[in-house]
Amino acid sequence: MSDDRLIAALDVPNALAGLELAKTIGDAVSFYKIGLGMLTGGGLALAMELKQDHGKRIFLDMKLFDIGATVEAAVRGLAQFDLDFLTVHGDPHVVRAAKEGASGKDLKILAVTILTSLDRADLDASLIKPGDVQDLVLERAAKAFGAGADGVIASPQEAAAIRALPEATGRLIVTPGVRPAGAALGDQKRVATPARAIGDGADHIVVGRPIWQAADPRAAAEAILAELS
Repeated sequence: MSDDRLIAALDVPNALAGLELAKTIGDAVSFYKIGLGMLTGGGLALAMELKQDHGKRIFLDMKLFDIGATVEAAVRGLAQFDLDFLTVHGDPHVVRAAKEGASGKDLKILAVTILTSLDRADLDASLIKPGDVQDLVLERAAKAFGAGADGVIASPQEAAAIRALPEATGRLIVTPGVRPAGAALGDQKRVATPARAIGDGADHIVVGRPIWQAADPRAAAEAILAELS
């Protein structure tokens, strides 16, 4: 089994393309992320097939946000599929509801702090309160942990500061926005290399385009794993 610190994002149009990509990567990767973009393309079916038939771990990246009762019901429904990670927005009422919905299951609830594609100008446009982005990420992380989150999603640039929080003891830090040296940034604005993210305290890194857009996705994944080891 591969090093599950690497989570490969199957950000492709549908489940057939996702399954083909997973088969191409083979046993090099043991943990996959399936996001909102594939939800209407058979994402849940793919999640269950990879989990049950291929023994993969699954991170369902839905970033749920709604009133507490709706979040709780949605998570309770998703928790029946025996998946590993699920994202919700890091607002405390959302985290508490998600944890209630996952009660009795092994599903880990990960709270999104601030999306790695956003910077201070984006937060201003969204009327988010003033302050340094890292400071806001730390504040949201601490509040999410206080509400019971099993872990948080944050950029690798904030991993070390989150790991230093007293509330982070025993909790997971998962970092998207990870780019191997020389890779295109795409729409990511707060990035770091795989080794730097892990060295700064991340438990898992999420890598998408540098793997699935590569001419040889398996080789791209293996190169990232080699950097981690």
